[in-house]
Amino acid sequence: MKAFVNFLSSFRIMVAFLIIPTIMMRWYWISFALYVLGAISDWFDGYLARKHNCCSKLGGVLDHIGDKLLVCNTFIMLALIAPTWTVVIPIIIMIARELYISGLREFLGTQKIEMPVPKARFSMGKIKTTIQMIAIAAFLLFFAVFSSITPTTDSRIVFYLISILPQVGVFCLWFALVASLWSATQYTFTFAQKLKKIK
Repeated sequence: MKAFVNFLSSFRIMVAFLIIPTIMMRWYWISFALYVLGAISDWFDGYLARKHNCCSKLGGVLDHIGDKLLVCNTFIMLALIAPTWTVVIPIIIMIARELYISGLREFLGTQKIEMPVPKARFSMGKIKTTIQMIAIAAFLLFFAVFSSITPTTDSRIVFYLISILPQVGVFCLWFALVASLWSATQYTFTFAQKLKKIK
C-alpha cells in the first residue's frame, strides 16, 4: 500500500508537468481532466496513508512536492492565458508565499528542526489548498467550455457557465490569498518560536 500511495504522489508530479504543454496547445479539456485527476490523487493518497498507517518520509516529501508543483505550475500557466490583475496579483503573492515558507523550512532543516504542517482538519493551510484547487478547476473548466463554443451554440447552460466560472475563479483566488497570508503568518510565528531554540 505504501508503494501505491507514493505512486499517487509521483503521478501528481507528472500531471503537474503534463498540464503545461496541454494548456500551451489549448487542449483545455485535457488540462481540466488532468487537473481533476491530480486533485483527486491528492485527497486519495492522504486518505490511504492515514487509513492504512503507511506514512513515510519519502511519501511526505513526494506529497509536498506534488501539491506545490500541481498548484504553482497551473497558476503560472493561468497567469499567462488570463493576464488580468485580478488573476495575476493573487497568483504572484501566493507563489511568493510558497517560496517564503519553503525558505523557513529549509533554514530550520539546516538546524535539524522540523516545522510540521498543522494536523487540524480545517487548518488555514488546508483551507487555502482546497480553495486554490477550486479556483484552478473553475478557470480550466471555463477555458474548456469557452473553447468548445461554435457559431451554432445556443445552450443556455454553456453561456451561463462561461459567465459564472471566471467570477468563481477570481473570488476563490482572492479568498485563497487571504487564507494563504493568514497561514503564512501562523508559520512565521511558529518559526519565530523555534528560532529561540537555536543557540
